[in-house]
Amino acid sequence: MDSDRHPDAVARLIAPSLALSGCLYASLWRDTTAAASLTAAQRSSHFPATPFCGMTWVLEGDGCQVLDDGSERRLGGRCLVGGPRTRPAQFRSDAGTRCFMVAMLPEALHALTGVDLTALLDRYEPIESALGADWQALNTALLAAPDEHACQALLEEFLLPRWRAWAQSQAAPPRRYRDWMQNLALKAVAGGHGDSLRQVERRIKRWSGQSMQALRRVSRAESTFHRVRREMEAGEVLWSALAQDAGYADQAHLCRETRRVTGFSPEELRRRIDTDEAFWAYRVWV
Repeated sequence: MDSDRHPDAVARLIAPSLALSGCLYASLWRDTTAAASLTAAQRSSHFPATPFCGMTWVLEGDGCQVLDDGSERRLGGRCLVGGPRTRPAQFRSDAGTRCFMVAMLPEALHALTGVDLTALLDRYEPIESALGADWQALNTALLAAPDEHACQALLEEFLLPRWRAWAQSQAAPPRRYRDWMQNLALKAVAGGHGDSLRQVERRIKRWSGQSMQALRRVSRAESTFHRVRREMEAGEVLWSALAQDAGYADQAHLCRETRRVTGFSPEELRRRIDTDEAFWAYRVWV
């Protein structure tokens, strides 16, 4: 199979410490400084719709977001925070870029900062203006960090005392996204005895940035991505059987949902994860 994956482009997934379970989901590191010959397509990065909030620090280089019409919009700074995404997104970096990215549970970001996640839905803002001036020292330290390990250590050192202070009065936070979603629903119901369903839904949206229906769709897509990867490693993906086992009405329903979350059909997504440099985030995530 033809492939445009570049051997010198670095992509890594970093798991957070257990002390931050329920706050940080994972970190991503992207380094193309040793891959000077990357084409524009290889310098792209595709990401699916996601319930997670994201923070990005561009340590070296710059980049842009590629819009639906193919035009480019330069990033609004080197330290950015974004809310949950209801649509897939594509970015393109300049040659020789180093980026540290964090996926954070939305309830955790809301708890630590008080930020209204509905205002960050499908948006990216400078961290210091969206989250407050106390994040500026973290930004400065991260931008000067030598590698992904130093970035992760600095981030956890900053978050850990804040997370512990909030989490002391909370139940043990769930680690998997599906468990977190279910826990969020239970907390929303328990937090307003006698509230109507609409009031509970509003509470969930304030904490997570999305409706429970949207969260369920992404939860099912996440589980499906992991199963596709396992079946690929086993040798063959049977889309009709996978759709049935994952709870979709049929294979066409699976295709529609996959295209909505990722922008691609299941088979095209499978092929591109295997062959395209721009799908590095999918490869390390699943």
